[in-house]
Amino acid sequence: MADVGTGLIAIGAGLAVGLTGLGAGMAEKDVGAAAVGAITENEALFGKAMIFMVFPETIVIFGLVIAIMAIFIM
Repeated sequence: MADVGTGLIAIGAGLAVGLTGLGAGMAEKDVGAAAVGAITENEALFGKAMIFMVFPETIVIFGLVIAIMAIFIM
């Protein structure tokens, strides 16, 4: 049977991934809208727009790393 500490670590790991995913989704919405607008003005900006679309997604990877560290190191 798991103790309270294990449950709290699991909740913290879930919050780390969930909240970073929520924040990245909110950022992706704004960056995506700006990228589509920029691409409609100038198609040569497609590569730069795709690079900017990747930045918010890296935040979720950081949250996932923190969650893995919390579960396996603690």
